[in-house]
Amino acid sequence: MRKELKVRYKDSALGFVWSMIQPVFLLGVYSLVFSILGAGFEKFPIWLLSGLIVWTFVSTAMTTSVQSITANGYLVSKVRFPRAVLPLSNVGASATHLALQLVAMAGVLAVTMHPVDWAYLWLLPLAILTVVLMACTFSLVLAALNVRARDTQHLLDLALLGWFWLTPIIYDYHRVSTWLDRKGLPEWLSLLNPITDVIITFQRAIYGTDSAGGRLLLPDEGPLWYLRNLAIVSLVSIAIGAFALNFFDRAEANFAEDL
Repeated sequence: MRKELKVRYKDSALGFVWSMIQPVFLLGVYSLVFSILGAGFEKFPIWLLSGLIVWTFVSTAMTTSVQSITANGYLVSKVRFPRAVLPLSNVGASATHLALQLVAMAGVLAVTMHPVDWAYLWLLPLAILTVVLMACTFSLVLAALNVRARDTQHLLDLALLGWFWLTPIIYDYHRVSTWLDRKGLPEWLSLLNPITDVIITFQRAIYGTDSAGGRLLLPDEGPLWYLRNLAIVSLVSIAIGAFALNFFDRAEANFAEDL
């Protein structure tokens, strides 16, 4: 993980400060853009950033992990060590950036005097743990698959693009549930997207309010509803993670040959 962080900011004057600048810069950009286009509800940039911070972590962890074995082929073929360390170190580096961005986000909330919802704020550490577990699972599978099929990294780019638009980041959760209801489908289908559970928890805790102009933005089910969903995603991630680790261990035997 330390190596990944050093490489990313090699010869950089500001170093880790860039991770803290990014959310502040995005806030400025989105504030300008949505002041021109119209946001749809108050303080939309803060709503958007509370979801984008999570999405940035997931997408960065996955795009760096997928090439973690192939990019270090010289080590894999010559040095004996647990290869799973390579993709997991990328997840750790991305988690470090997430922590720095959350610090910057806290500064933005303090400067703008935006009130968070304290009744939900305690869920954020659990949401972070959930999304890290999820990223570890994906990273192991993707890194192993990319050794055998190098198109995996290109397919991932397309998958992330589609996944982003299927996740309530630039639109609110209840737009999805309303659409499902019109189609005669149950609302819980939207929660099958695992990152949705994490992002709506962040939005509920950071954005604070659950309505705008009389229209609900997020489920008003109370903190335990969000906790239940996070627990389900965490347990599923752990179960799939055990399979992913076994899959990685089996594929590891052929890494040197495939590389």
